[in-house]
Amino acid sequence: MHRHFLSHKPIGFLSQFKYEGKRASRKKLLGELHDFPDGTMAIGRLDEDSEGLLLLTTDGKESHRIRSKKITKEYYVQVDGQIDENAIQKLKTGVEIGVNGTKYMTLPCDARKLDPAPEFPARTKKIRDDRHGPTSWASITIGEGKNRQVRKMTAAVGFPTLRLIRVKIGNLELADLKNGEVKEVKEFIV
Repeated sequence: MHRHFLSHKPIGFLSQFKYEGKRASRKKLLGELHDFPDGTMAIGRLDEDSEGLLLLTTDGKESHRIRSKKITKEYYVQVDGQIDENAIQKLKTGVEIGVNGTKYMTLPCDARKLDPAPEFPARTKKIRDDRHGPTSWASITIGEGKNRQVRKMTAAVGFPTLRLIRVKIGNLELADLKNGEVKEVKEFIV
């Protein structure tokens, strides 16, 4: 029997169970959030400075299925400045980003400005002061998942990401999971 988990990954945690790079003793890993069974793997990743919904499983086939382009992932991003309709349209049609040292054109996606801004608890590590100018929020839903793709996309249209929260994978939502909470589920219905 395989086991499956929903998690609200906090900022500052790596989406992995082992880390052997520089400063390994200072890195926070997923195993600190819950007593996961051996063989548990994260389905996709959220970088150390990102937060939100992360799925974990002991089933490699399920991991492969959910990482496919058929399953969309929705992100709420707080960006530097007041994102405008021109930038949203560019995000929707695809923008050029760098991936592994080469240029890559992102696939069309769903994007929209979030107004009013979503309500999330304050970050444990402050982003910046309000005196540095306005910020705004957008929703970006993609099927693909290149390394730091959403951050690169918003930067490509002139609005660098300040905060990134994955709120949805397929039909699964972050919803009521508290920061750092892990919940075991019978199966992923995405």
